[in-house]
Amino acid sequence: MNKVELHLHLEGAAPPAFIRSLAQEKDIRLDGVFDEQGHYAHTDFTHFLKVYEAATAALKTPEDYHRLTLAVLRESAAHGVIYSETFLSPDFCGGRDIAAWREYLHAIREAADQAEREDGIILRGIVTCIRHFGPEKARETALCAAETAGDWVVGFGIAGAETIGQPKDFAYSFDMAREAGLRLTAHAGEWAGPQGIRDTIKDLKVERIGHGVRAIEDPALVEELAESGIVLEVCPGSNVSLGVYPDWASHPIARLYDKGVKVTVSTDDPPFFHTTMTHEFDMLAETFGWDDAVFSDLNRTALDAAFCTDDVRTSLLPKLEIPDV
Repeated sequence: MNKVELHLHLEGAAPPAFIRSLAQEKDIRLDGVFDEQGHYAHTDFTHFLKVYEAATAALKTPEDYHRLTLAVLRESAAHGVIYSETFLSPDFCGGRDIAAWREYLHAIREAADQAEREDGIILRGIVTCIRHFGPEKARETALCAAETAGDWVVGFGIAGAETIGQPKDFAYSFDMAREAGLRLTAHAGEWAGPQGIRDTIKDLKVERIGHGVRAIEDPALVEELAESGIVLEVCPGSNVSLGVYPDWASHPIARLYDKGVKVTVSTDDPPFFHTTMTHEFDMLAETFGWDDAVFSDLNRTALDAAFCTDDVRTSLLPKLEIPDV
């Protein structure tokens, strides 16, 4: 089944072999990043963030990001993804300098265009500030986003350590992005509880929530999400791998779906969590008995929630075998 993915971190999707090879080319030591089998090594979420940022040390030039984008998109396309939105951080791409950011973005877009021609996958970018880097740096990131907003940079978001700071601390950055015409999403409800989701919706005025799964702990919030139509970018494999839930059977995605919340399925940082979109769909089918009708519904929800233009959305409908209604 062809698929739409809305929650993918570009650096976090880098195949370990790609990062190892790049580090060797540049004579960069990545101590503690890989285990003995060559996989990314992390023990918990805090350690995961450290390993993630350490791995990005091998990515130093626009050309590196061109190669990274091609590697990531070819892997996604191999698992049936025909449209993807990826989080891009000017923090890692030019240190939030607008001129440098434009160079990185140009390289990423060139690779995306090549992958679209060769692999049939469409990519769009969501510029993302890093929560634990603080509100001031987030404003610089938002300015990078606003200056490059258009038909390819289509959204703005926030990721990182969810328990640091408050959503309202980043309201200025989100207002700047909104005024530039960007659509908004934010990580919430993964490590912090339901109140973090409420505050994010209220203070940042987003239309999508990255993760959002801990809404299940608050029945009133679940009802509000269902009524408002705010979409959750759910990453079950990531949540299980990091210990948010002990196993797939405990994951609340099916309960949220059954209560009318709009949920989608993504991989987050797939090689870190030993997953793919194929694996996510297979595990959901195996765990919850979901059939093609449910997965078609999830794809429709994801396509409707995508930040792309209506022309792109319409072009994708036949490939998903979803009726245009």
